[in-house]
Amino acid sequence: ELFVQHLAACSYRRGSGRERKALTYADLSKTAEEAETFQFLADILPKKILASKYLKMLKEKRVEDEEENDSGDGNDGHEAES
Repeated sequence: ELFVQHLAACSYRRGSGRERKALTYADLSKTAEEAETFQFLADILPKKILASKYLKMLKEKRVEDEEENDSGDGNDGHEAES
C-alpha cells in the first residue's frame, strides 16, 4: 500500500499530472523508465505505442534479420565432411 502510494506520488510529481490534476498511465510508465527506484517496473509498465507502429517495427526487424541471414558466408558453423 505504501509502495503504491510512493509510486503514485513520484509519478504525479514527475509527470504532467500537476497540470491536469490527474495521474495517467503515461506518468507511471515514465517514472518506471526514468527513476532508478522503479526500474524493475519498466517491463510491467511499458510505454504505450500504437499497434501500427509496433507492426512497422516488427516488419523492419524481420527485414534486418533476413538481410543478416543473406549476408552470411553460407557457412553455418559446421565444417563440411569429406
